Amino acid sequence: MDFDIPKDIQDYLIVLDEFIENEIKPLENKNDNIRFFDYRREDARTDWDRGGLPNEEWEALLAEARKLADAAGHYRYPLAKEYGGQDGTNLGMAIIREHFAARGLGLHNDLQTEHSIVGNNVGLLLMLTYGTDEQKEEWVPLMLEGKRGFAFGITEPDHGSDATHMETTATRDGDGWRINGAKTWNTGIHKAQYDMILARTSGNAGDGEGITAFLTPTNADGFKLEEMLWTFNMPTDHGRISLNDVYVDNNTIFGGEGRALQVVQHFFNENRIRQAASSLGAAQYCIDESVKYAMERKPFGKPLSVNQAIQFPLAELQTRCEMLRALIHKTAWQMDTYGNFKVSDKVSMCNYQANRLCCEAADQAMQVHGGLGYSRHKPFEHIYRHHRRYRITEGADEIQIRRIAGYMFGFMKQQAPKGVREE
Repeated sequence: MDFDIPKDIQDYLIVLDEFIENEIKPLENKNDNIRFFDYRREDARTDWDRGGLPNEEWEALLAEARKLADAAGHYRYPLAKEYGGQDGTNLGMAIIREHFAARGLGLHNDLQTEHSIVGNNVGLLLMLTYGTDEQKEEWVPLMLEGKRGFAFGITEPDHGSDATHMETTATRDGDGWRINGAKTWNTGIHKAQYDMILARTSGNAGDGEGITAFLTPTNADGFKLEEMLWTFNMPTDHGRISLNDVYVDNNTIFGGEGRALQVVQHFFNENRIRQAASSLGAAQYCIDESVKYAMERKPFGKPLSVNQAIQFPLAELQTRCEMLRALIHKTAWQMDTYGNFKVSDKVSMCNYQANRLCCEAADQAMQVHGGLGYSRHKPFEHIYRHHRRYRITEGADEIQIRRIAGYMFGFMKQQAPKGVREE
């Protein structure tokens, strides 16, 4: 078995680093754009006069970086070549995301907003996989240009992790449907033209089937943004919405009637492995910075690094990084080789372990750096605040462990849902 990073990906990391230094870093430092990455001025990202939404200048800067990356051929990496991509793999995405996060925060990769110069493009990948021919003809060109997208209306205010318990319902009305209900934690809803609303169209609460996804216009009558939810890490782009008799055409169904959870599971598996890689990279950054600081800092006349109280916790974290890196690379490779749904248990293992590891590494980095580490002169408290959310979003730690147990004890199966073909 060969555990080396494939040479084509190693070479591409060098190309990406050169692009960051030559194109992205100059933009990051232009016209005081660095204020958005100066941890002491971090609230420059937040428009407090508009309810805590992202500052318009901040979002414009991210868009400019993505435009540069797209022109250079990097942003669409995971897409097929016919769409301007590089036929990127899950393994490639995992290695790139870890590499970016290990560089530290910057305009090249800012996970607070899921921004990266190598785009996740989850919505577009789902459209290419699950969209009808008519939907793809209408949506794909606009999505490629960044002119259209959708938020994910999955979580409900009273049910959280239980995605099968949908109080939001859709009932037939002529050639369309009437949707009633509520959704919360709709990330990106402040700008999204559409929201992928999951609603029960048949069956009973708790049934895995009978839930349908609708690409619902956010300007539809009866669609209301109720509030933006303030979080541990601001600004907020997470909204709670209500749907009161919202009418949508039958052609807004996405992924087939009654099959929404299959679409969502596809999205979760791809996103979770990339989140895991990002958390691993951020954890490695915290460890590397702590080792460097411990070698330089000399209280009581000797470096911190000679103290086992400093050495041992960092050695433990580094060991976990190495083990987790091997599992993430293996799992991503298996996703590419055997299909997205064949290693769901391993994806859950990678995800919850990496997110825990990152939080612990950030916390230890704060401890090693002392008061400076706790301050906003260093990035560790920002990293902690951001990555702490990943222990809840898209499946809390407990949900991930429950999934692993489900596969172990035979309550769940490692296979693609009905109607989904894996290459």
